[in-house]
Amino acid sequence: MTFTQTHKKKIVEEFGRHESDTGSAEVQVAILTERINQLAGHLKTHARDFASRRGLLKMVGKRSALLKYLVRSDLERYRQIKVRLGLRK
Repeated sequence: MTFTQTHKKKIVEEFGRHESDTGSAEVQVAILTERINQLAGHLKTHARDFASRRGLLKMVGKRSALLKYLVRSDLERYRQIKVRLGLRK
């Protein structure tokens, strides 16, 4: 399944803090997590796709930075997003 605009809207509705929230850390982490999961599935079948692997690593780094920001700014929001997305750490 590709990452479509309607799929992104569902994620924004689910994780947004209010109706028009598209930029909060929770929404960004949720969108990145979905894209990471899809790209990891792609790399299982296309193991030698090194350009996609580089993109995956960049996304993981960006998600990690956003999660570190949440730990610093609001620990409770971090804990909630970690549980809702099933992330380790």
